[in-house]
Amino acid sequence: MSAARTGALRAEARDNLARLRGRYPAQFRADRAARARFVLALGALIGLAALACWRLDVSAARILNGLGRLGSFTVLMLPPSPEGHVWTFLHALGETLGIAFLGTLAAAILAFPVAFLAARNVVPNPFAHFAVRRGLDVMRSVDVLIWALIWINVVGLGPFAGALAIACSDFGALGKLFSEAIETCDRRPGEGVVASGGSSLHRIRFGLIPGVLPVLASQVLYFFESNTRSATIIGIVGAGGIGQYLTELIRVLELKQVAFLVLMILVTVAAIDLVSTRLRRAIIGPAAR
Repeated sequence: MSAARTGALRAEARDNLARLRGRYPAQFRADRAARARFVLALGALIGLAALACWRLDVSAARILNGLGRLGSFTVLMLPPSPEGHVWTFLHALGETLGIAFLGTLAAAILAFPVAFLAARNVVPNPFAHFAVRRGLDVMRSVDVLIWALIWINVVGLGPFAGALAIACSDFGALGKLFSEAIETCDRRPGEGVVASGGSSLHRIRFGLIPGVLPVLASQVLYFFESNTRSATIIGIVGAGGIGQYLTELIRVLELKQVAFLVLMILVTVAAIDLVSTRLRRAIIGPAAR
């Protein structure tokens, strides 16, 4: 495009903009009140961040000084080595996977029926809906690490406490996600079931469940993948699995074994992510590919 043609287009655009400003002056007038609110909100955010850095003693100098120690730790972790404990670590890794699997499965089984009670399009009673939703909020507001500490004191140390902790934590989260998926489900299949003479239970069984089941299954697979990492963390407090070995080896500075455990966890999580991604695509269908 020639320079003359470009200049003509720019002049035409400026003329059009001037006409629009003259025709709709209110739309082009600067909203000073909105700008002032934005500046105040941004200033408050920056002030809160500065206050948090001051109260938590955040310092760039401490970070820079710590980088040298981090480099020393990295050198001590190389090369990763099990040092004769391969089968012990593999057994602990299998225990971690078992904790994640049983915890996720138990949470999904318990959350599935409760989610229908929390869905507005299934239980229209606002009091029942409110009570179930708040109960789910209470369950998911407690972190899995806190649940692990609670169950360790109830049933003792070991993987059973870890599975119970994951089940309790995920019960609230899955119940909330399941209920939201049910509420957003297409109502037309359920209405068709009722119109053909079906009862409310028939509407749920043949109208709602087939529509939300792929989404629910996808969410359960994602939680299993996430819980593999959570099972490692709760093992640090005595809930079994590979996390127990991880914290003990860090305390005695067996960093090569620590690096080997971290490598095992990374490979396992990557493999689970690959498999769960393929399963989610197979469950949801070609549209999600």
